[in-house]
Amino acid sequence: MKNIFKLVLLIMTIATVAVAAPQEKKGVRKDRSTLPIKIKSNDLAADNKGRIAVFTGKVVARHDDITIYSEKLMVYYAEKQGDVEKIVAERNVRIVQDNRIGTSEHATYESKQGLITLTINPKVMQDNDTVTGKVIRYYLDEDRSVVTSEGSTRVEAIIHPKPRKSDAAPLK
Repeated sequence: MKNIFKLVLLIMTIATVAVAAPQEKKGVRKDRSTLPIKIKSNDLAADNKGRIAVFTGKVVARHDDITIYSEKLMVYYAEKQGDVEKIVAERNVRIVQDNRIGTSEHATYESKQGLITLTINPKVMQDNDTVTGKVIRYYLDEDRSVVTSEGSTRVEAIIHPKPRKSDAAPLK
């Protein structure tokens, strides 16, 4: 039972792209699309009519306590005042939040839906624990995640029990 609880906690920590802000009401979706994002890269190509900005080369994006590293990052803007609609990271994606790290070759964050999707070899690690699958989806505002498999790619979770106080070595 403790292992199942730890697995659920591990999967819930996949919130690696958006702000983990307190919510006023449980179940209320928080629109994060207007929060600032600081992005550094080697190059930037912006298309105002197409409402997209493409950052390439050693991209580092910081959004509150979350940092996204990738080779390419595309920011899609909504029609309304340039709010961020979606962020797509490609190639060597690494997302860091506190002691959690998510890696993949492709990641999408849909800010209005509060959804993070990791694909192409996705893996999430927290301390020594890991979870992998074909697709990892995390619904930020619902504290819910879904890890799916496909074909021969199965979901795998490795959970290391935390030492209990009673397991500690006796004091001399």
